Amino acid sequence: MTFTGLVHNYAGLMVCRVLLGVAEAGFFPGAVYIITRWYDQKQLQLRIALFYCASALSGAFSGLLAFAIVKMKGVGGRPGWAWIFLLEGAVTVLIGIATFFFMPDSPELSKWLSPEEKSYLMIQRAIKEGGKKNVEGEAEKFQWKLVWELFSDYKLYLQAFILFTASAAAYGLKFTMPSITKSMGFTSSQAQLMTIPPYVIGAISAISFSKLSDKFQWRMPFVVIPLSIVLLGFAIILPLAPHIKHQIPACYIGVILICMGQYPTNPAGSAWMAGNAANDMKRSMAVAANIALGNAGGILGSYMFLDSEKSKGYPTGFGIGLGLSAAAICSTLFLEYSYWRINKRRDAIPEAEIRAQYTDDQLALMGDQSPLYRHKL
Repeated sequence: MTFTGLVHNYAGLMVCRVLLGVAEAGFFPGAVYIITRWYDQKQLQLRIALFYCASALSGAFSGLLAFAIVKMKGVGGRPGWAWIFLLEGAVTVLIGIATFFFMPDSPELSKWLSPEEKSYLMIQRAIKEGGKKNVEGEAEKFQWKLVWELFSDYKLYLQAFILFTASAAAYGLKFTMPSITKSMGFTSSQAQLMTIPPYVIGAISAISFSKLSDKFQWRMPFVVIPLSIVLLGFAIILPLAPHIKHQIPACYIGVILICMGQYPTNPAGSAWMAGNAANDMKRSMAVAANIALGNAGGILGSYMFLDSEKSKGYPTGFGIGLGLSAAAICSTLFLEYSYWRINKRRDAIPEAEIRAQYTDDQLALMGDQSPLYRHKL
């Protein structure tokens, strides 16, 4: 990211962006996975939301920082946009280096926890993994069976589609919101500042919904309700966008509603996916696959607001967002039904019959495929 501010041509820009993508690809799933190793299900979504809110707040403060940093135009003979990459990238590099030394992967590797605290957290993780023992420092062996189980499971794709919708909305708004606010009649500088409130409200919404989801230990409503808010936001702004200069309050409220509903969806989806993969290795792959497939929505989001429709209020972009939101709500409800149906089928099998057929070790190795395992709704 930092070197993007030093490029002199399109080829250099593309090289920097590709390298950034390669380095950045594992960051979000890796961070979510580490969170799942530290917290149990009753705490998980709120912690993921707090991490994810950094994205929402970065969207808010990037506009404010860009407003200030771009005034450095000419310093060192560089344009203002180059200083945005140089300064923000340098801070990111320093934080990344510090994280390597101060952030352990799991409780047993921490230096500030007492032996009793480490033991408690390791027991909690063993319970979460279906009672499977994990020796300190022991790494699980890779199993192709888990890969097949994961990618042949239709629930992964339902889960990923929810994130796909949220990503499309997030990236679409991130790249287009300054243009949308500018089309309301604001100057470029004012338009950057007007992007801040929707992101701040999105962060507050993510934390609030996640806290409720952890409290009630139920993920589905806290995915459906935010997606319904996203749907409402697109429904408001779609017919009004062509006349945006005369419908500024309503259109701005629509943008706020989209951010308010979109930001809680990602933490809820990640927590839901992590909570339904009992095996530690499978959980790491499930979180990564969910985020990888879901973040592909960013490709659509980057292109669904067409420049040629700028004067018409981006009907294609807002129309796609409306359709995706409705489809994601249907996917969420079907996913909930699928988990409920599996649990009900397993409830019908007497536990004595299961234990007569399998040993404890066999049941533990089966993970979420075990007939004793119950999916989190």
